[in-house]
Amino acid sequence: MAAFFTTTLLDPIMDPLLNLNLTLGIAIIAFAVALIITLVYKLMTNQSLMKDLKDEMKELQKEMKELKNDPKKMMEVQKKSMQTNMKYMTHSMKATLITFLPIIFIFGWMSGNIAYQSILPGETFTLSANFERNAYGQTKLVVPEGVEILDNATKEIIDGKITWAIKAEEGDYINENSLQILFNNTQIEYKDLVVSKDQKYAKVLKTVANPPLKSISLSNKETIALNLLGWKLGWLGTYIIFSLIFSMLLRKVLKVY
Repeated sequence: MAAFFTTTLLDPIMDPLLNLNLTLGIAIIAFAVALIITLVYKLMTNQSLMKDLKDEMKELQKEMKELKNDPKKMMEVQKKSMQTNMKYMTHSMKATLITFLPIIFIFGWMSGNIAYQSILPGETFTLSANFERNAYGQTKLVVPEGVEILDNATKEIIDGKITWAIKAEEGDYINENSLQILFNNTQIEYKDLVVSKDQKYAKVLKTVANPPLKSISLSNKETIALNLLGWKLGWLGTYIIFSLIFSMLLRKVLKVY
């Protein structure tokens, strides 16, 4: 269902963002999500009540600061503050639940489309098969036409891992055209691969329920969406920063409590 929702609804809407600068694309998504959440929150909560509860919490916090030398009274005020805060959270819960599921799908789209860089045609990359620690034996990588293994196709498992160096022509190597890992003579596991000049890639890490093989991973590099004085952030960190900024601004502009 998640894949259907992403492909059918999100891809047509969000794919054009892949043609923009990565940081700008994430900023647009963060603003759109913050705006939707803010509007839903405002429409589905009693703003007069929410304002009263927020004002009450501020007053109680002020009281607690003034009562720091009287622990007994401060505890009483703190208990009242917690009760008021619980009321505030309870009234906002419905709006939170309504917006939660769409946000999960949007996060899934972002993870599958902008978290990593594409593997370019002719670029050398690696595919790793990760086994249980005590696994042993030979494992063979079989590739379709258009994909070239740059070292031995058959390798011994060493310390629970095998890595192959590969390069490929542009294309989608998926489903029956995917890469195959043959181990224990009879077991086979498949891994999709997408090689493209555009912002497009296959799932980087595939978890496997086929012992002794545990997972298969590609070496796509993580994208850097924001560089703050040498502090490099990926899509999630960048999204969180923009989301916090937009949420605060929108709440202030739209007078949401």
